Amino acid sequence: MVASTPALRFSGPVLPDGEVRTLHVVDGRVTYEPVAGAEAAVDGWIVPGLVDAHCHLGLDDDGAISDAATEEQALADRDAGALLIRDCGSAADTAWIHEREDLPRLIRAGRHIARTRRYIRNYAHEVEPEELGSVVAREAQRGDGWVKLVGDWISREEGDLAPSFPAEAFAHAIDVAHRHGARVTAHCFGHEVLGGLLEAGIDCIEHGTGLHPDQVETMAARGVALVPTVMQLDKFPQYAAAGRSKFPRYTSTMTDLYVRRRDTIMAAYEAGVALYAGSDGGGISRHGNLAGEVIAMTAIGLPAEYALGAASWRARAWLGWNAGLEEGAPADFVVYDADPLVDLSVLLRPAAVVLRGRVVAG
Repeated sequence: MVASTPALRFSGPVLPDGEVRTLHVVDGRVTYEPVAGAEAAVDGWIVPGLVDAHCHLGLDDDGAISDAATEEQALADRDAGALLIRDCGSAADTAWIHEREDLPRLIRAGRHIARTRRYIRNYAHEVEPEELGSVVAREAQRGDGWVKLVGDWISREEGDLAPSFPAEAFAHAIDVAHRHGARVTAHCFGHEVLGGLLEAGIDCIEHGTGLHPDQVETMAARGVALVPTVMQLDKFPQYAAAGRSKFPRYTSTMTDLYVRRRDTIMAAYEAGVALYAGSDGGGISRHGNLAGEVIAMTAIGLPAEYALGAASWRARAWLGWNAGLEEGAPADFVVYDADPLVDLSVLLRPAAVVLRGRVVAG
Protein backbone atom coordinates (compact mmCIF):
# COMPACT_ATOMS: atom_id res chain seq x y z
CA MET A 1 0.00 0.00 0.00
CA VAL A 2 1.12 3.55 -0.78
CA ALA A 3 1.06 5.68 2.37
CA SER A 4 -1.44 8.52 2.37
CA THR A 5 -0.04 11.77 0.95
CA PRO A 6 -1.58 15.20 0.29
CA ALA A 7 -3.76 15.36 -2.81
CA LEU A 8 -1.95 16.92 -5.78
CA ARG A 9 -3.29 18.87 -8.75
CA PHE A 10 -1.85 18.87 -12.27
CA SER A 11 -3.26 20.65 -15.31
CA GLY A 12 -2.58 20.47 -19.02
CA PRO A 13 -3.12 18.39 -22.14
CA VAL A 14 -3.34 14.70 -21.23
CA LEU A 15 -1.93 12.42 -23.90
CA PRO A 16 -2.67 10.51 -26.02
CA ASP A 17 -5.84 12.47 -26.90
CA GLY A 18 -4.39 15.83 -25.81
CA GLU A 19 -7.53 17.04 -24.04
CA VAL A 20 -6.73 19.81 -21.55
CA ARG A 21 -7.81 18.58 -18.13
CA THR A 22 -7.21 19.10 -14.43
CA LEU A 23 -5.91 15.86 -13.00
CA HIS A 24 -5.84 15.16 -9.27
CA VAL A 25 -3.83 12.50 -7.49
CA VAL A 26 -5.36 11.01 -4.36
CA ASP A 27 -3.94 7.97 -2.56
CA GLY A 28 -1.88 6.97 -5.55
CA ARG A 29 -4.75 7.13 -8.06
CA VAL A 30 -5.93 9.53 -10.73
CA THR A 31 -9.23 11.38 -10.38
CA TYR A 32 -10.78 14.18 -12.39
CA GLU A 33 -13.25 15.04 -9.64
CA PRO A 34 -12.47 18.32 -7.85
CA VAL A 35 -10.51 17.75 -4.63
CA ALA A 36 -10.74 20.47 -2.01
CA GLY A 37 -7.38 21.57 -0.70
CA ALA A 38 -5.33 19.77 -3.32
CA GLU A 39 -1.81 21.16 -3.63
CA ALA A 40 -0.90 22.71 -6.98
CA ALA A 41 1.91 20.67 -8.47
CA VAL A 42 3.16 21.07 -12.06
CA ASP A 43 1.28 22.15 -15.17
CA GLY A 44 2.27 20.93 -18.60
CA TRP A 45 1.81 18.08 -21.05
CA ILE A 46 0.90 14.93 -19.11
CA VAL A 47 2.02 11.57 -20.53
CA PRO A 48 1.21 8.10 -19.12
CA GLY A 49 4.33 6.69 -17.46
CA LEU A 50 7.01 5.76 -19.98
CA VAL A 51 7.82 2.11 -20.67
CA ASP A 52 11.25 0.69 -21.41
CA ALA A 53 10.38 -2.60 -23.10
CA HIS A 54 13.98 -3.83 -23.36
CA CYS A 55 16.12 -3.09 -20.34
CA HIS A 56 18.58 -5.04 -18.17
CA LEU A 57 18.54 -4.10 -14.51
CA GLY A 58 21.24 -5.73 -12.39
CA LEU A 59 23.64 -6.26 -15.30
CA ASP A 60 26.89 -4.70 -16.47
CA ASP A 61 29.66 -5.70 -18.86
CA ASP A 62 30.81 -8.54 -16.60
CA GLY A 63 27.46 -9.96 -15.49
CA ALA A 64 25.44 -9.54 -12.31
CA ILE A 65 26.01 -6.50 -10.10
CA SER A 66 25.16 -5.61 -6.50
CA ASP A 67 21.73 -4.54 -5.31
CA ALA A 68 23.13 -1.07 -4.61
CA ALA A 69 24.39 -0.69 -8.18
CA THR A 70 21.10 -2.08 -9.50
CA GLU A 71 19.24 0.55 -7.48
CA GLU A 72 21.31 3.27 -9.17
CA GLN A 73 20.32 1.90 -12.57
CA ALA A 74 16.65 1.78 -11.64
CA LEU A 75 16.74 5.34 -10.30
CA ALA A 76 18.38 6.57 -13.51
CA ASP A 77 15.59 4.97 -15.53
CA ARG A 78 12.89 6.29 -13.20
CA ASP A 79 14.18 9.85 -13.14
CA ALA A 80 14.14 9.86 -16.94
CA GLY A 81 10.45 8.92 -16.86
CA ALA A 82 10.60 5.12 -17.35
CA LEU A 83 8.07 3.97 -14.76
CA LEU A 84 7.39 0.49 -16.16
CA ILE A 85 10.30 -1.70 -17.20
CA ARG A 86 10.26 -5.03 -18.97
CA ASP A 87 13.59 -6.43 -17.85
CA CYS A 88 14.69 -8.41 -20.87
CA GLY A 89 17.16 -10.71 -19.14
CA SER A 90 19.44 -10.27 -16.15
CA ALA A 91 22.00 -12.43 -14.38
CA ALA A 92 20.91 -10.86 -11.08
CA ASP A 93 17.78 -11.72 -9.12
CA THR A 94 15.97 -8.39 -9.11
CA ALA A 95 12.69 -9.57 -7.55
CA TRP A 96 13.39 -7.34 -4.54
CA ILE A 97 12.59 -4.29 -6.68
CA HIS A 98 8.90 -5.25 -6.43
CA GLU A 99 9.01 -4.28 -2.75
CA ARG A 100 10.36 -0.78 -3.42
CA GLU A 101 7.62 1.80 -3.98
CA ASP A 102 10.20 4.40 -5.05
CA LEU A 103 11.49 2.26 -7.95
CA PRO A 104 9.84 1.59 -11.32
CA ARG A 105 7.30 -1.16 -11.73
CA LEU A 106 9.16 -4.17 -13.07
CA ILE A 107 8.26 -7.11 -15.31
CA ARG A 108 11.12 -9.64 -15.22
CA ALA A 109 12.03 -12.17 -17.89
CA GLY A 110 14.47 -13.94 -15.58
CA ARG A 111 17.92 -14.74 -16.92
CA HIS A 112 18.89 -15.06 -20.59
CA ILE A 113 18.93 -18.66 -21.82
CA ALA A 114 21.68 -19.33 -24.36
CA ARG A 115 23.62 -22.17 -25.95
CA THR A 116 26.81 -23.23 -24.17
CA ARG A 117 29.64 -20.78 -24.93
CA ARG A 118 27.44 -18.91 -27.40
CA TYR A 119 26.72 -15.65 -25.61
CA ILE A 120 28.31 -12.92 -23.49
CA ARG A 121 30.23 -14.47 -20.59
CA ASN A 122 28.42 -14.48 -17.21
CA TYR A 123 25.13 -13.29 -18.70
CA ALA A 124 23.05 -16.39 -19.41
CA HIS A 125 22.09 -19.86 -18.36
CA GLU A 126 24.19 -21.72 -20.93
CA VAL A 127 22.59 -25.03 -21.85
CA GLU A 128 22.43 -27.72 -24.51
CA PRO A 129 19.27 -28.42 -26.55
CA GLU A 130 18.08 -31.31 -24.38
CA GLU A 131 18.19 -29.05 -21.30
CA LEU A 132 16.40 -26.08 -22.84
CA GLY A 133 12.83 -27.03 -21.93
CA SER A 134 13.52 -27.64 -18.25
CA VAL A 135 15.45 -24.38 -17.87
CA VAL A 136 12.66 -22.47 -19.62
CA ALA A 137 10.13 -24.00 -17.23
CA ARG A 138 12.20 -22.84 -14.25
CA GLU A 139 12.65 -19.32 -15.58
CA ALA A 140 8.95 -19.08 -16.44
CA GLN A 141 8.15 -19.84 -12.81
CA ARG A 142 10.78 -17.41 -11.47
CA GLY A 143 9.94 -14.44 -13.68
CA ASP A 144 6.96 -12.16 -14.17
CA GLY A 145 5.37 -13.72 -17.22
CA TRP A 146 8.22 -13.58 -19.74
CA VAL A 147 11.14 -15.80 -20.77
CA LYS A 148 14.15 -14.55 -22.75
CA LEU A 149 15.94 -16.78 -25.24
CA VAL A 150 19.13 -15.99 -27.12
CA GLY A 151 17.93 -16.83 -30.61
CA ASP A 152 21.21 -16.43 -32.45
CA TRP A 153 24.82 -15.51 -31.82
CA ILE A 154 28.12 -15.90 -33.58
CA SER A 155 29.18 -19.51 -34.16
CA ARG A 156 32.93 -19.95 -34.18
CA GLU A 157 32.55 -23.09 -36.28
CA GLU A 158 30.53 -21.29 -38.95
CA GLY A 159 32.23 -17.93 -38.56
CA ASP A 160 28.89 -16.17 -38.72
CA LEU A 161 25.59 -15.66 -36.91
CA ALA A 162 23.76 -18.95 -36.43
CA PRO A 163 20.72 -20.15 -34.48
CA SER A 164 21.55 -21.03 -30.89
CA PHE A 165 19.37 -24.16 -30.90
CA PRO A 166 17.68 -26.41 -33.47
CA ALA A 167 14.19 -25.33 -34.51
CA GLU A 168 12.58 -28.28 -32.72
CA ALA A 169 14.30 -27.32 -29.43
CA PHE A 170 13.04 -23.75 -29.75
CA ALA A 171 9.54 -25.03 -30.51
CA HIS A 172 9.53 -27.25 -27.43
CA ALA A 173 10.83 -24.41 -25.26
CA ILE A 174 8.14 -22.00 -26.45
CA ASP A 175 5.46 -24.61 -25.82
CA VAL A 176 6.80 -25.20 -22.30
CA ALA A 177 6.82 -21.47 -21.53
CA HIS A 178 3.26 -21.04 -22.78
CA ARG A 179 2.08 -24.00 -20.69
CA HIS A 180 3.60 -22.25 -17.67
CA GLY A 181 1.76 -19.03 -18.48
CA ALA A 182 4.76 -17.09 -19.78
CA ARG A 183 5.32 -15.25 -23.04
CA VAL A 184 8.59 -15.70 -24.90
CA THR A 185 10.91 -13.23 -26.54
CA ALA A 186 14.26 -13.79 -28.23
CA HIS A 187 17.39 -11.91 -29.16
CA CYS A 188 17.60 -12.17 -32.96
CA PHE A 189 20.12 -10.33 -35.12
CA GLY A 190 20.18 -12.57 -38.18
CA HIS A 191 17.65 -14.08 -40.58
CA GLU A 192 18.08 -17.83 -40.27
CA VAL A 193 16.67 -18.22 -36.74
CA LEU A 194 13.48 -16.27 -37.31
CA GLY A 195 11.47 -18.74 -39.35
CA GLY A 196 11.50 -21.46 -36.72
CA LEU A 197 10.73 -19.08 -33.88
CA LEU A 198 7.76 -17.57 -35.70
CA GLU A 199 6.45 -20.98 -36.71
CA ALA A 200 6.70 -22.09 -33.07
CA GLY A 201 4.52 -19.20 -31.88
CA ILE A 202 6.99 -16.85 -30.25
CA ASP A 203 5.42 -13.69 -28.79
CA CYS A 204 8.09 -11.05 -29.43
CA ILE A 205 11.34 -10.49 -31.30
CA GLU A 206 14.15 -8.31 -29.98
CA HIS A 207 16.21 -6.34 -32.55
CA GLY A 208 14.85 -8.25 -35.59
CA THR A 209 17.36 -6.91 -38.11
CA GLY A 210 17.25 -10.11 -40.17
CA LEU A 211 13.53 -9.99 -40.89
CA HIS A 212 12.49 -10.63 -44.49
CA PRO A 213 9.18 -9.46 -45.99
CA ASP A 214 7.42 -12.82 -45.59
CA GLN A 215 8.40 -12.94 -41.92
CA VAL A 216 7.17 -9.41 -41.39
CA GLU A 217 3.80 -10.46 -42.79
CA THR A 218 3.75 -13.47 -40.46
CA MET A 219 4.48 -11.28 -37.46
CA ALA A 220 1.69 -8.89 -38.36
CA ALA A 221 -0.80 -11.70 -38.93
CA ARG A 222 0.04 -13.47 -35.67
CA GLY A 223 0.40 -10.41 -33.46
CA VAL A 224 4.11 -10.94 -32.76
CA ALA A 225 5.66 -7.75 -31.36
CA LEU A 226 9.01 -6.23 -32.34
CA VAL A 227 11.31 -4.23 -30.06
CA PRO A 228 13.90 -2.92 -32.52
CA THR A 229 16.32 -1.23 -30.08
CA VAL A 230 17.38 1.28 -32.72
CA MET A 231 20.22 2.73 -30.66
CA GLN A 232 21.68 -0.76 -30.28
CA LEU A 233 21.56 -1.30 -34.04
CA ASP A 234 23.67 1.82 -34.51
CA LYS A 235 26.53 -0.13 -32.88
CA PHE A 236 26.59 -2.79 -35.57
CA PRO A 237 29.55 -1.21 -37.42
CA GLN A 238 31.73 -1.59 -34.33
CA TYR A 239 30.59 -5.19 -33.89
CA ALA A 240 31.41 -5.84 -37.54
CA ALA A 241 34.85 -4.25 -37.18
CA ALA A 242 35.63 -6.33 -34.08
CA GLY A 243 35.15 -9.57 -36.01
CA ARG A 244 36.90 -8.59 -39.24
CA SER A 245 40.17 -10.47 -38.74
CA LYS A 246 38.74 -13.76 -37.44
CA PHE A 247 35.21 -13.88 -38.84
CA PRO A 248 34.91 -12.10 -42.21
CA ARG A 249 31.51 -13.70 -42.93
CA TYR A 250 30.18 -12.34 -39.64
CA THR A 251 31.57 -8.91 -40.49
CA SER A 252 29.80 -8.99 -43.85
CA THR A 253 26.52 -10.11 -42.25
CA MET A 254 26.56 -7.43 -39.57
CA THR A 255 27.42 -4.76 -42.13
CA ASP A 256 24.52 -5.84 -44.34
CA LEU A 257 22.09 -5.89 -41.39
CA TYR A 258 23.20 -2.39 -40.45
CA VAL A 259 22.71 -1.06 -43.98
CA ARG A 260 19.21 -2.57 -44.16
CA ARG A 261 18.10 -1.66 -40.62
CA ARG A 262 15.89 1.30 -41.55
CA ASP A 263 14.13 -0.50 -44.40
CA THR A 264 13.56 -3.54 -42.17
CA ILE A 265 11.99 -1.59 -39.31
CA MET A 266 9.87 0.57 -41.59
CA ALA A 267 8.63 -2.50 -43.46
CA ALA A 268 7.50 -3.97 -40.12
CA TYR A 269 5.74 -0.73 -39.20
CA GLU A 270 4.03 -0.44 -42.57
CA ALA A 271 2.86 -4.08 -42.37
CA GLY A 272 1.19 -3.41 -39.03
CA VAL A 273 3.64 -5.15 -36.70
CA ALA A 274 3.41 -3.64 -33.21
CA LEU A 275 6.71 -1.92 -32.38
CA TYR A 276 7.75 -0.93 -28.87
CA ALA A 277 10.61 1.16 -27.51
CA GLY A 278 13.52 -0.45 -25.70
CA SER A 279 16.72 1.31 -24.70
CA ASP A 280 18.73 -1.91 -24.13
CA GLY A 281 20.00 -0.24 -20.96
CA GLY A 282 22.43 -2.48 -19.08
CA GLY A 283 25.68 -4.07 -20.12
CA ILE A 284 27.17 -1.90 -22.82
CA SER A 285 24.30 0.63 -22.92
CA ARG A 286 23.61 3.22 -20.25
CA HIS A 287 20.44 3.47 -18.23
CA GLY A 288 18.15 6.49 -18.27
CA ASN A 289 18.15 6.99 -22.03
CA LEU A 290 14.73 5.81 -23.15
CA ALA A 291 14.15 9.27 -24.61
CA GLY A 292 17.14 8.69 -26.87
CA GLU A 293 15.51 5.53 -28.21
CA VAL A 294 12.21 7.31 -28.94
CA ILE A 295 14.09 10.03 -30.80
CA ALA A 296 16.11 7.39 -32.70
CA MET A 297 12.89 5.66 -33.76
CA THR A 298 11.68 8.86 -35.41
CA ALA A 299 15.06 9.43 -37.03
CA ILE A 300 14.56 6.26 -39.08
CA GLY A 301 11.10 7.38 -40.18
CA LEU A 302 8.51 6.42 -37.55
CA PRO A 303 5.95 9.16 -36.77
CA ALA A 304 6.45 10.99 -33.47
CA GLU A 305 3.05 9.96 -32.09
CA TYR A 306 3.71 6.32 -32.93
CA ALA A 307 7.19 6.36 -31.35
CA LEU A 308 5.97 8.03 -28.18
CA GLY A 309 3.04 5.63 -27.94
CA ALA A 310 5.54 2.79 -28.34
CA ALA A 311 7.17 4.06 -25.15
CA SER A 312 3.98 4.94 -23.28
CA TRP A 313 0.29 4.19 -23.77
CA ARG A 314 0.57 1.40 -26.37
CA ALA A 315 3.38 -0.34 -24.51
CA ARG A 316 1.50 -0.13 -21.23
CA ALA A 317 -1.51 -1.83 -22.77
CA TRP A 318 0.70 -4.53 -24.32
CA LEU A 319 2.23 -5.31 -20.94
CA GLY A 320 -1.10 -5.40 -19.16
CA TRP A 321 -1.15 -1.96 -17.55
CA ASN A 322 -3.45 1.01 -17.96
CA ALA A 323 -2.88 2.55 -21.37
CA GLY A 324 -4.27 5.95 -20.42
CA LEU A 325 -4.80 8.05 -17.34
CA GLU A 326 -8.47 7.28 -16.95
CA GLU A 327 -10.43 7.80 -13.74
CA GLY A 328 -9.02 5.60 -11.00
CA ALA A 329 -5.86 4.63 -12.90
CA PRO A 330 -2.56 4.30 -11.03
CA ALA A 331 -0.96 7.74 -10.84
CA ASP A 332 2.14 6.95 -12.89
CA PHE A 333 2.85 9.73 -15.35
CA VAL A 334 5.38 12.28 -16.56
CA VAL A 335 4.82 15.99 -17.06
CA TYR A 336 6.70 18.04 -19.66
CA ASP A 337 6.83 21.80 -20.10
CA ALA A 338 6.25 21.56 -23.87
CA ASP A 339 4.43 19.27 -26.26
CA PRO A 340 6.61 16.17 -26.85
CA LEU A 341 4.75 15.41 -30.08
CA VAL A 342 6.04 18.68 -31.50
CA ASP A 343 9.57 18.31 -30.14
CA LEU A 344 10.55 14.89 -28.76
CA SER A 345 13.70 16.36 -27.22
CA VAL A 346 11.54 17.58 -24.32
CA LEU A 347 11.48 13.92 -23.22
CA LEU A 348 15.05 14.51 -22.08
CA ARG A 349 13.84 17.11 -19.55
CA PRO A 350 10.86 15.92 -17.47
CA ALA A 351 9.27 18.69 -15.43
CA ALA A 352 7.83 16.12 -13.00
CA VAL A 353 7.91 12.34 -12.70
CA VAL A 354 5.01 10.90 -10.71
CA LEU A 355 5.20 7.28 -9.56
CA ARG A 356 2.51 5.66 -7.41
CA GLY A 357 1.10 9.11 -6.75
CA ARG A 358 4.34 10.68 -5.52
CA VAL A 359 6.50 13.23 -7.30
CA VAL A 360 9.83 11.38 -7.38
CA ALA A 361 11.82 13.52 -9.83
CA GLY A 362 11.70 16.73 -11.81
